[in-house]
Amino acid sequence: MSDEPQQPSGRHEPGNQPSGAPSARADSSTGTAGITDTTGNADPARHNDGSGTDEPRQSDGADEPQEDGRPGRTGRRRIAGALRTTIGALLLMALLLLGGLIAGYELVDIPAANANATAQSNVYLYRDGSVIARSGKINRENVRLSQVPLTVQRAVLAAEDRDFYSERAIDLKAMTRAAWNTLTGKGTQGGSTITQQYVKNYYLGQERTVPRKVKELFIAVKLNREQPKSQILEGYLNTSYFGRNAYGIQAAALAYYGKDIGRITTAEGAYLASLLNAPSAYDVVVHPENRTAVLARWHYVLDGMVKEKWISPAERAAMKFPVPGKVRPPTGLSGQRGYIVQAISDYLTAHGVIDENTLATGGYRITTTLEKKKQNALVKAVDDNVTSQTSTQRDIDRHVRVGGASIDPATGRVLAMYGGFDYTKQYVNNATRRDYQVGSTFKPFVFASAVANDSITQGGRRITPATIYDGTTKRMVQGRNGPTGYAPANEDDRSYGHITVSTATDRSVNAVYAQMAQDVDPAKVGRTAVALGIPKNTPDLTASPSIALGVATASVLDMTEAYATLANHGVHHARILVDKVSKDGEDLTLPGPNTGQAVPREAADTTTWMLRSVVEDGTGTVARSAGRPAAGKTGTAEEDRAAWFAGYTPDLATVIAVMGQDPKTGAQKSLYGALGLSRMSGGGPPARIWGQYTGAALLDSAAKNFDLHLENGFDEEDLDYAEWEIEDHYGDGRYDNGRYDNGRYGDGRHSTRRPYENLYGPPAHRGSAPPAKPHKPGSGTPTGGGTPVPGAGHATGNGGGGGNGADDKTGGATEHAPRPSIGVTPAPPDAHTPRATPPPHTSTAPRQ
Repeated sequence: MSDEPQQPSGRHEPGNQPSGAPSARADSSTGTAGITDTTGNADPARHNDGSGTDEPRQSDGADEPQEDGRPGRTGRRRIAGALRTTIGALLLMALLLLGGLIAGYELVDIPAANANATAQSNVYLYRDGSVIARSGKINRENVRLSQVPLTVQRAVLAAEDRDFYSERAIDLKAMTRAAWNTLTGKGTQGGSTITQQYVKNYYLGQERTVPRKVKELFIAVKLNREQPKSQILEGYLNTSYFGRNAYGIQAAALAYYGKDIGRITTAEGAYLASLLNAPSAYDVVVHPENRTAVLARWHYVLDGMVKEKWISPAERAAMKFPVPGKVRPPTGLSGQRGYIVQAISDYLTAHGVIDENTLATGGYRITTTLEKKKQNALVKAVDDNVTSQTSTQRDIDRHVRVGGASIDPATGRVLAMYGGFDYTKQYVNNATRRDYQVGSTFKPFVFASAVANDSITQGGRRITPATIYDGTTKRMVQGRNGPTGYAPANEDDRSYGHITVSTATDRSVNAVYAQMAQDVDPAKVGRTAVALGIPKNTPDLTASPSIALGVATASVLDMTEAYATLANHGVHHARILVDKVSKDGEDLTLPGPNTGQAVPREAADTTTWMLRSVVEDGTGTVARSAGRPAAGKTGTAEEDRAAWFAGYTPDLATVIAVMGQDPKTGAQKSLYGALGLSRMSGGGPPARIWGQYTGAALLDSAAKNFDLHLENGFDEEDLDYAEWEIEDHYGDGRYDNGRYDNGRYGDGRHSTRRPYENLYGPPAHRGSAPPAKPHKPGSGTPTGGGTPVPGAGHATGNGGGGGNGADDKTGGATEHAPRPSIGVTPAPPDAHTPRATPPPHTSTAPRQ
């Protein structure tokens, strides 16, 4: 027994309980004190409060015992605990979400635009604004928001996002509604704002994934804070797809209504806005069965504009549905388009306007100088006179190529260009290539240089249209120091004997012009050609007598520019192919005008005076089909590999070339037998194309006569006298049934009275001054002694070799007839001004 004092706690040790009396014990299962009977069962209705008194237990609903013996929680305390737990969890989730949003906002940057969103096509336009071609995979042309009519902007807002300017970047209510409609089977719904759609189009892409959508939300919020609404709307309009392969509202305006967005009406704008909902399905031309749905959407847009007070009910009531135009095929690079695009690209890069790589990025709007009517007329003339004449039965016809160009002489603007049958089948542009000889179309440059340089023959006579030369085939070209070693043959090896420069031009006599080039100095001839418009780096533009025969390989465009200078009285305008280039509303700087007096007016005009006769009486008579006063020159390359006609009216210069090329190897080929013709000459298909095109191109303008100032010391009666002089002094019978008598001069003697060596000797050996001009050419014997005799060149140096070239096939009348003038004003002896009184017999009537 313990000696410790007893504690008055009222608790009894189990071993001190009387036998059979109730006792208190700890329930090992619950850990609580309970009252038990002698059987050991606890009485749940009673408890021991430590005072020794057993009272029934009153429950307060808060401390029900739990299985582990701890007091439980029930009723209000349990609900309160649950609420505290839920609220805590929600707060934790909110904090996590907020933290995630903050982290996402900070971590997700506005990315660079995707490649498809920035890709644009370059648009090439005729001078009137109609589309020639588009280059690039994406048909898009960005425009500024200010270029889009305000009512069209509002139509888009009425269709897509009426609260755009007042709302936040994302519309949670709309997104929730869209998700609910989608889940409940009401169809896929869009809940994105315009800002979100722009982010999707411009920065992300069209994939439907949760990560993309999350990024879209963050970028939209950030973009809405950093960019003004107007900039976002502009981007949206430029990146949205409208169907018909049109990306952006400018491309859509052209695709559906064939005009720029700035000319789109409110009703048309409402239709374009309707397309955004279902671009392909809402094209009523392609899907007329959807017309009811399209009209419903169109009315929805307009009704929304009325509701927002953007248009009045009266305006709304007056609108009729604007049916879009037919679907046009993509303006790719087939036909002439590719040649034009290539030429424009070369022009822009060559003039330093833009480099090739930058141009390739797209988005440039390029207005050319080409006129649609003239371009179509040129294509039709080629089709009528060449393309339609080819035959699959003639293998040689596969070699036929055509190049053409037309320039306004007063401005240098290129008005039309023909590059080939189809760019997708033959990539080389026949209008710009520089690998075919120009033939006798070069000869006018020789004469213009002679006049410009006051050149004289070796015998000391000034070179004019009336100067007499020896036209014997294979005649050796004479230099100041003797023979040059160059003796070109005439076409078909024909000899013409003594002949005036004018007649030699009509007949395209090689022997005369080779000698004339030596007389002038081949280097000076080359400089004159360059001044007129031929590039100085043109292949085979060499300083030798052969330069006169057109062995140089200038392009069709080069030759057109040079002939335009002659038509413009010697004033050269460097050709212009582009009037305007812009991107995103900003204009690029184009080269300024490059103009200057290439040759004196008298040199150009006297050349024109002679070239009129080529069309009237010479090898280019077919060109008279233009029905206008015209001047021109034919030309044929060696072995008929190319045939040319270069000509002009006072207001239009055009050059046409028909070329031979093997389609497989690219080698130049002779055109003998092509188009069913035995020979291909400049006076044939090229002249026919020129005549048809020129007549059509100038159909709506009044015909103009040439206003010409002839070179000092020459007038038309000089030519009449020279013709008489040839007939009288070099033997009669020179003409035989309208053709030159080749056999008469075959022994090198032009008559029994005039030995060859005396005719071409020094001036001192030729007698005195020429006789006075007769009153009527050929009507009598001239008075006075001596005779005008051509001479070999006065220039120093021996001419080089080079090819003989080839000349033109003679066409039209061969006997030179006196020609009436067309507005001709001969220059006075001492000034480059019109003569006060022309010769009494000089006609001023228009040349028909």
